[in-house]
Order: sequence, then C-alpha cells, then structure tokens
Amino acid sequence: QVQLVETGGGLVQAGESLTLSCVGSGRDFSRLAMGWFRQYPGKNREFVAAADWSGQRIFYADAVKGRFAVSHNSGGNTVTLQMNSLKPEDTAAYHCAAAIGMKYSNTFSDRARYDYWGQGTQVTVSS
Repeated sequence: QVQLVETGGGLVQAGESLTLSCVGSGRDFSRLAMGWFRQYPGKNREFVAAADWSGQRIFYADAVKGRFAVSHNSGGNTVTLQMNSLKPEDTAAYHCAAAIGMKYSNTFSDRARYDYWGQGTQVTVSS
C-alpha cells in the first residue's frame, strides 16, 4: 500500500518560517515527481510547488515564488517544503503528492496528474 506522510505543520505568526516534510513508502519512488498542494476550506487543492524525479526541474506557483523552496532527493522518496515569510493567506491544509511519468512542464501544476496523495498537514499563519 502506497503511503505519503506529511509532518511539520503548525501555528506561526506572519513573517515566520515552517518546514514541511513528506516521506513516501510502499513502492519505488525513484522515478516519481513529488510536490505540494494546499487546500482552503470548501475549495479545490491548488498547486504550490513540485520537483521532477531528479529534483533538478522545480516549479512554483506565482503566489509562493521567492518565499517557498521545494527539494526532492534525487531518485528518492522524500520531499520538503521550506516556507519563509509566511502570510495569513498561506493558511491551509498542505498535501504532499507524487506522480508517475511526469515529463512536461505544464503538467506539474495539474492536480489531476498526481497518482498518490498524503492526508495533509495544517498550516495556520496568524496576523
């Protein structure tokens, strides 16, 4: 059974930092892209950041560019999200995701292309 488990969520004040981590198990993750989506109550999950299987091709949503950094160990089963300069609008449930056979740049932000999902970890940023 494939599992993705996120850790690192919590409550912080605006301007502070948090690091989220995700570990996958249950299959070989060496050729899977991994990334992060976030979900606001009553909304669909939206793309935050992702990396290809090698960790060399990295993609960010415009809302987090320059503040968040994603890293994926090459051919491995972990992905982290370093979140700096957090804002109240970053408050959401953050979900780790993994995708098989991701190649094209315009697909990394498409939640429908991801095959595996974690349960999510809550991030709350107070003003």
